[in-house]
Amino acid sequence: MQTSGDEPGAPGSERPARQNGAEAERQLPSLARNRLSIAGLIIAVIVLADMLSLAGMTLLGVQLNPYVGIFAYLIGPAVMIFGLLLIPAGMALERRRRRKFLPGELPPFPKLDLNEPSVRRGFLAAVGFSMFFVVLSLAASYQGYQFTDSVMFCGQTCHVPMKPEFDAYQDSPYARVACADCHVGPGATWFVRSKLSGAYQVYAVMFNKYPRPIETPIKDLRPVQAACEQCHWPQKFYGAQLKVFAHYAYDEKNTPTRIQMLIKTGGGAAEFGRATGIHWHMNIANQVWFAATDTQSQVIPWVKVRTPDGRTTEYTAKGTSLTPKQIAAIPIQTMDCVSCHARPSHKFLPPDQAVDAAFEAGQLDPTLPFLKRQAVKALLKRYDSSEHATEGIATALDTFYQDRYPQMYAAKAQQIGAAIAAVQHIYKTNIFSFMRVDWRTHPDNIGHLYYSGCFRCHDGQHVSADGRVIPQDCETCHTVLATPTSVAEFKHPIDLKDVGGATCSTCHTGGVL
Repeated sequence: MQTSGDEPGAPGSERPARQNGAEAERQLPSLARNRLSIAGLIIAVIVLADMLSLAGMTLLGVQLNPYVGIFAYLIGPAVMIFGLLLIPAGMALERRRRRKFLPGELPPFPKLDLNEPSVRRGFLAAVGFSMFFVVLSLAASYQGYQFTDSVMFCGQTCHVPMKPEFDAYQDSPYARVACADCHVGPGATWFVRSKLSGAYQVYAVMFNKYPRPIETPIKDLRPVQAACEQCHWPQKFYGAQLKVFAHYAYDEKNTPTRIQMLIKTGGGAAEFGRATGIHWHMNIANQVWFAATDTQSQVIPWVKVRTPDGRTTEYTAKGTSLTPKQIAAIPIQTMDCVSCHARPSHKFLPPDQAVDAAFEAGQLDPTLPFLKRQAVKALLKRYDSSEHATEGIATALDTFYQDRYPQMYAAKAQQIGAAIAAVQHIYKTNIFSFMRVDWRTHPDNIGHLYYSGCFRCHDGQHVSADGRVIPQDCETCHTVLATPTSVAEFKHPIDLKDVGGATCSTCHTGGVL
């Protein structure tokens, strides 16, 4: 009796059944065919394409917007990794769903058999993609590291709060020195510390919580001797330097006066002789400590000095309302470069000093009557914005010469236009109303003309227990030589002894005297 092939026990009946099962397995959709995995793949591909295009533009020398750099080197890689992680996450969730609702259709885990050509090709493709991704990630990480240390990132990413500092920096002698060279320096330790401290700054900018103006001095910076002294070698700055200071009067002729001085830079290292001059204060041979009652170190009631022979002397300001116990509670600071060079590359010049510099640079024509006075007056006015200041300065100077000197107004229209442009530039680089920043908010302690500077300690009022006084002798730091106006010796128009303890900054406020 023959057995039908259609019956279960018939020969050959198992093979069709197995073939149908294999076909059923092949027809099952891949675990990657789910919305989450597909979305992750789309995100990764789009971001990868954008990153490659931006990298190509960078290699071609195209100048990119700083925010584009943030996406290309910081946000982009993170988003791409997130997209790639979505793919296995979606597959795991899909497998879990099939195990629950379709237990008979759950495909087995793939077997890695490199003897199979198809498996070997897939494995090599996976390894190749992984290597490509690793290399791309390393390149992006390196570019991200470089970008976060770039001038573009420091000055233009946080555009509004950093605009005053960035504009002043671009107008300074340090404009070719990268921000990170001074603010961060080399090495991974300070790089990490700077980025961690900068995390709050990012938060403050995002939620508009940053102070106006930006508070100075900045905390948590690399020690000065590990930053400034990498380029500036105090032991090599000694002797005296000739300086010529130009001042223009507020009269009709803008009368110039140039004062020649020998600035006694001095030194402090034994190989260069006895410690003298301004750099006597540096931590080379002598050591100086002080206590200040304000954050910008403008009021210093206590000073301590240690000389090379080991002698230590403490000076306390006469008339201070602080008790010795209160002074002892004030944090003690070591005097270093920035104690005097408080604004080495971010100077905000007072209006009259900036106008004098513009005269010396040939940007202002001294033959225009009362130009010094009118320029300073225009700069001292309060404006709501930089745009209003630009318009106000142009109107003030143009109207003055048109009304007071109509004939000159027509003959020197070009010089008046150049003067307006120069004064507008002075305003834009030194006064920032939206951040409440100008020369008064950020004291520069070099000298003593517009700020207390040297007179914070050298005021004749700091006395030691044995009666010694920190001197206020002008000859300690500079010697006035002569002026081109044939005056053999510079004489101040007012005898400071007659005005009872007044200093230069009492009258020299940056405005019209």
